Amino acid sequence: MKIFENIINHKIGTITGDELLKYGKQFQIIITKQQADKIADYLRGKQVNIFNDEERTRVVKEIAKIAGPETARAVNKLFIQFTK
Repeated sequence: MKIFENIINHKIGTITGDELLKYGKQFQIIITKQQADKIADYLRGKQVNIFNDEERTRVVKEIAKIAGPETARAVNKLFIQFTK
């Protein structure tokens, strides 16, 4: 399972705004192009482990500052789906 975690965490650290928009549509998360770009800029290059509750919470709080609490909650639900 560790390789699966590494793949997901790597993808989060290299995601683009366009990819976030695509995933948003796929998982019914409302996000604007500007929000997606800002979130992707924040995540890019970060070594985030969404399988660690503390790290995921920290990232979701930053996303809430960028895109608002509703979007952050939706992204957190998506992260949790990835970790199951």
